Formats: sequence, C-alpha cells, structure tokens
Amino acid sequence: MARIKIDLDRRIGTVDRRIFGGFIEHLGRCIYGGIFDEGSPLSDERGFRLDVVQALRDLRIPVLRWPGGNFASGYHWVDGIGPRDQRPRRMNLAWHIEESNRFGTDEFIAYCGLVGAEPYICVNLGSGTIDEAQAWVEYCNGTGHTYWANLRRQHGYPEPYGVKLWGLGNEMYGSWQIGALSAEDYVAKAREFAKVMRMTDPSIQLVSCGWNGWSDWDRVVLEGLARYVDYHSIHLYTGSPDYYGNVLSPHLADFALASCQALIDRVRYEQGIDHPIYVAYDEWNVWFRQWGYDASVAGLEERYTLADALAVATYLNIFIRRCRTVRLANLAQMVNVIAPIFTNPEGLFLQSIYHQFRLYSEWTLDVALDAFVEAETYHLSSEQEARSPWRHRVARLGPFTLVDAACTVNSTGEEITLAVVNRDLQRAVQATIEFVGTAVRPGALVREVNGPGPDASNSFDQPAIVSVSERALDTGGSTISYEFPAHSVTLIRFHVA
Repeated sequence: MARIKIDLDRRIGTVDRRIFGGFIEHLGRCIYGGIFDEGSPLSDERGFRLDVVQALRDLRIPVLRWPGGNFASGYHWVDGIGPRDQRPRRMNLAWHIEESNRFGTDEFIAYCGLVGAEPYICVNLGSGTIDEAQAWVEYCNGTGHTYWANLRRQHGYPEPYGVKLWGLGNEMYGSWQIGALSAEDYVAKAREFAKVMRMTDPSIQLVSCGWNGWSDWDRVVLEGLARYVDYHSIHLYTGSPDYYGNVLSPHLADFALASCQALIDRVRYEQGIDHPIYVAYDEWNVWFRQWGYDASVAGLEERYTLADALAVATYLNIFIRRCRTVRLANLAQMVNVIAPIFTNPEGLFLQSIYHQFRLYSEWTLDVALDAFVEAETYHLSSEQEARSPWRHRVARLGPFTLVDAACTVNSTGEEITLAVVNRDLQRAVQATIEFVGTAVRPGALVREVNGPGPDASNSFDQPAIVSVSERALDTGGSTISYEFPAHSVTLIRFHVA
C-alpha cells in the first residue's frame, strides 16, 4: 500500500519548461547520420533528417545545447561557416574522429528553428581565445555594420540570431578536456571571456562551468564568477546493470541540486549579489553500457531498457520538485548517442526513454506541488552500488521509497498532473490518492509507460515493446484508489471538480 496526498496550497514554485531541453554534440552518429544526413531520401534540401525533426518536435524540446560537450573545447566555430564545400576538415581530438564542419553555426540555428527550440551555445574555453568567443557572439547577435555581423549577412542571414544562452566552456575540470584548468585558473579565464561577451551583447545569459554541484570546484567557481553568470552548470550521469542501482541512482541528482543551491545561497549572501543564479543541469542521462570517453566504443550508442526509462522519469520528478533551483536541463544526447531516438538509413525507432520524456514534456503544468508520498522503502547495498561504472555513493542517501512522485497544477488550479514511478521490480502498488480540500472529476486520463519486464527494449524489428497505453478513470472525488503496475511510469491528468 502507498499513500499520496495532494494539497493545492502547498506550492513549491513555477516549473521552467526549459528543464525539458536537449543536447547535440559532434560525437558518433548524433549529428552526422542522425539529425544531419546529406543525400538521404529522408532529408530535406539542407540535409536535415525530417523523420528526426518530427520526433524531436513531438518531444517539444524548448532549448537545444551545442556543439558540446567535450568537442566544444577544441572547436573553432569559424571552421563551420561559409560555403560547405570550402570548410576545412579537421581532427576531432575529443572523440578521435574526423570533423567535416558541414554542420556549423548557421545549420544549428536553422535546426533549432525547425524543431522549435531556443539555441544554447557552449564556447571554447579550452583551445579557444577571448577574441574568438567575442566574434561568435557578434556573428550571432550583431545588429550593426561590424565585420562579423556583416559576414553573417554575406552568408545569407540578414537578421541577427539573438542567441541568449552561452556556456563558458565544458567540463574544464577534467583531464580528458582540451585545455583543462584548475578552478582558480578557470575563474580567471572565464571572467575575461564573460566580460567581452557581455560587452558585445549585454542581453545574453551566461552559464559557468560546474562539476557535480557539491565539489570544491563548484564552490571556487561560484565564488569567482557569481557576479558574471546567470546559471551554474552540473554534469552528472548515472546507470548500473543492477536494476535497483539503476532506478534509484538518479536520487544523487537531488543531492547535487540541494548542495549546489546551498553554495549559490552562500555566495549570493556573502557577496551581496541581487540577481538570481539558477542551476543548468545541462548534461544528464542514464549511461553505463557504452561507457567512457572514446567514441570508438560503438559510438556510445546505448540501447535503453524499461529500467532506464524508470530512471529517466525519476530524474524528471526530481527536476520538478527542485524547480526553484534547476531552471534549465539538457538530456544528453538526442539522437543515436546515449539518446531517445535511434536511426538507420531507412528510418528510426523510439527508445524506451523517449516515451516518458514526451509525456512529461506534454503534461507537466505550470506550478510544482509538494506532494506527500508514503510508501515502502528500499535500502540499496554497497554491493549493488559498486556495479555502476560511475562509482557514485548513492546508498548512503537512502533508503528510498519505491514509489516516486511529482505533482504539478496549472495557474488557475483547475488541472492537476500526477507523475508516479513505481520502481518495485515485481509488485504492483495499490495507492490511495487524497486531495486536500478539493475533489476531482471522473474521467481523468491515464497514460502509462511499461513493458513485459525491466529489460524490455525497443528495436527496429520490435519498435513498441516498451510503449504508452492510455485509459480513463471512472471514479472521482476527494479520495481515489489506483494500482500502479510493477516497473511502470504513470501520468494522470485530473480536472478539479
């Protein structure tokens, strides 16, 4: 048995739809052969795969991050503008492959327009220069008759792109990163980048390069850059071949967000900073099978299971509950590379993690509620934890309820969406859903992501092993009983009576 209590007066805050953002990088088949496939009968005249465009439109992604990722730290954006046949072919040192540069800034902006996403560009703080970053902002946003703005016009784009979101480098703390830095050296370098980028366009929003949210790196970077940035990034992946280790490890994201919020609060208080600073969780996903920093490992093409879908839904529940902290998040990545969409030359199929991401993006409402959940708990052992290649210390954060829930309401209080993940491997959970001081009408719509078992996985031959079912509830009132099936993600849309 479980108990879920919903009180419309217990409002956490507004949910920023940019938590449903995406990320694409020049890695494996994410861009070339994924979103961009010149000469394919499935592509338009610009090379964009139209079946992928439609799948991304259905996800309603509000923001798209590019060009990396690790690739950003060695990327010189001028290589990717102008006539495609004249662009230089370079070594991609981040992923040990060749880069044709046929997909660059202008193609990225056009693609964002196709899928309805706001562009988010991560600049090169590894091998890049301040002048290079300044020129990129001017090329994208310049309105005057300056060199870079006029060059954009010469390339056929008379209107400025108006890119607001700019990341100050990617994972600069890591030895795998071109131009890796200490936290102190990163602050000194990023501060100067921030100054000239803002001088070029004062309206842009800047994202500092964070780590996991609780490290000394995060503390030093926030102390040094808080006056210059609007967001601080977190990168944290999870995943494990152990079922419970996999579906429960996203709770580390909750710890990361709480810890990072404390660091932000401290630095804003001590330095008297008036403007808000939010978390940009701009890389997250389940990733452990094709694991590492080498694209030769099958191009990092994870084949996702139902268990992975439960983990991704848990992430989304956490983002909703932490809506006052995380205002931007980017699922890494969108096509083929640790991605919800998988292509071949003839078409695509939707991986298990696609479905609940789409349902959350469609059904999450304006305001997060502090839903009370009482359910059976599970203790993760250190042995289960150790099976993850990430070696995260998740077990010490438990025990965890097997039922995880997030609840949102629209601004008028007339509609409620309840999202529930039943992570019990074998048992359905009978739950009592209580509405405090109100009641709901009969006919609530239920959508459920499930499959025959936690290892169920979609493929080209069997694209709907993990899929979405839909039904309506006959009952209404102030108390409803509902059985959440084992290993399931369920979203219910209620209408207040």
